[in-house]
Amino acid sequence: MKILRFLLVFLITLSASAQRPIPPAMLPDPAEALQTYRSNLSLLRQEHPNQRELPDLKFFTFGMGSRLKLIYRKGRLLNALTGNIEEQWSVKHEIIVPSEYVVHLTLADGQIIQIREDETGVWLLQPAKRPKLIPGTRSRVELPRFEDKTYGPVLRVLHQEILINVTNGRPVPNFLVYFKPRYRDAAMMAMVLRQTNNLSLIRDWIMAIRNPFDRNNRRMAEADNLGEVLFLVSLVADKTHPAVQMVLDSVRQFRKENYIHGKIDFAEHPVFQTKWLKYGLKQLGLDDPYVIPKQYDSYSSLFWLDFKDEHVPGKQTEESSGINSPYLVWAEDHFFGQKRGMIGNLDYPLTWEHQASDAHYPGLTVLEQTLVKKKIAFPHAWQSAEMFLLLEKK
Repeated sequence: MKILRFLLVFLITLSASAQRPIPPAMLPDPAEALQTYRSNLSLLRQEHPNQRELPDLKFFTFGMGSRLKLIYRKGRLLNALTGNIEEQWSVKHEIIVPSEYVVHLTLADGQIIQIREDETGVWLLQPAKRPKLIPGTRSRVELPRFEDKTYGPVLRVLHQEILINVTNGRPVPNFLVYFKPRYRDAAMMAMVLRQTNNLSLIRDWIMAIRNPFDRNNRRMAEADNLGEVLFLVSLVADKTHPAVQMVLDSVRQFRKENYIHGKIDFAEHPVFQTKWLKYGLKQLGLDDPYVIPKQYDSYSSLFWLDFKDEHVPGKQTEESSGINSPYLVWAEDHFFGQKRGMIGNLDYPLTWEHQASDAHYPGLTVLEQTLVKKKIAFPHAWQSAEMFLLLEKK
C-alpha cells in the first residue's frame, strides 16, 4: 500500500513538473541585440523613407495574446488596464530591446533584472535567482524569429504589436482605446495569426460571431463587414457556421444589380465592399453571383488580396490621411508596389493611429496623460498587420 501511495505521489509530482513552463535564459547582451534591431530598422527606413515623429515615451508593452496586459515605463511595471503598480524599481539604467521582448534594468544598487516575454509567459529574471513567472501571463503563444526574412527583427516587433492587441481572445485595433473588435482590422490581424500559427488565440471569438456588422462607426451597418465575417469564419469553420446565413441574408439590403453598395467610414465604397464579399464567398466555397463594378473607388486599392486587375485608377490616399491612418497607405503600397507608407521614428512602437473618430482616448491615461489630448494611440494592429504582410515577403 505504501509503495502504491509513493508511486501515486511520484506520478503526480512528475506530471506537475512536466506541465511547469521552462523559463527563458537572460538575454546575454541586450546592447548588442538592440543594435542588431536598430540596424535592421535602419535598413527598412532606407527602403521606406517616410517617417512620422511620435512621442518618445520609452515604454514597452507585455502580455501577448490573452495574457495580462502590462506596461513598463520609468521603473514601473503597470497593469495596463487598471494602472495598478505590479512591480517597481529604482533604476539607474534601462535598455529596451523590442525585437527580443526584453527590458533590461540596472538598478541603483547594482542588481540586474530583466523583464522578458517568451512563448510561455512574462518573466522576471535575475542572475542566481529563481525566475518568476508573472501571474496572469501563463499561456501559449507562438513567436517565430523570422530568421530567413530580410526584416526578421522588425517582423518580430510587428508581430508583437499584433499579439499585444489580442485581449480576452478578441482582436482589437489598440487595446487601450478600443473595447470592441472591428471586423476589418480583425481580418488583417487574423491573416498574420494564421501565418504564425496563432489563430487559436481568436478562434473562440470567431466561432461566437453572430452579428454580421461590428457597428463601430456610430452604429452604422458597414457593407464590407459581410465579406470580412465570411473570411474570418473560413479560417476556423465552414459554411455551416451560424454567421454565414446571417451574412447572406444581410447582403440583400445592400445589393444593387450585381454588386453591393453601402457606406464605409461614412462614404460609399462599392468596389471595396464587393471585393471583400466575393473574397469571403470564395474562401468558403459559396456561390458568387456578384461582379465588381467598373468605377473609381478610393478604397479599391486597400484590397490587395485578390481582384487586383479589377481596379479603376484615380486619386490615392492623401498625405494627411496617411499621417493619421497610416494603414491606408501601407495597404495601397501592397496593391501598387509603392513605398509611401509611414514608419514611426522610434524603436518602439512602430505603428499608430491619430484622431480616430471612435477611439476612447482616455484609456491612454495609464500610459501618458498628454496622449489623451493629442489623440494618438500606439501600437495599432491594422498598420502592424499591413506592414507585416508586405515585409514578410522579402
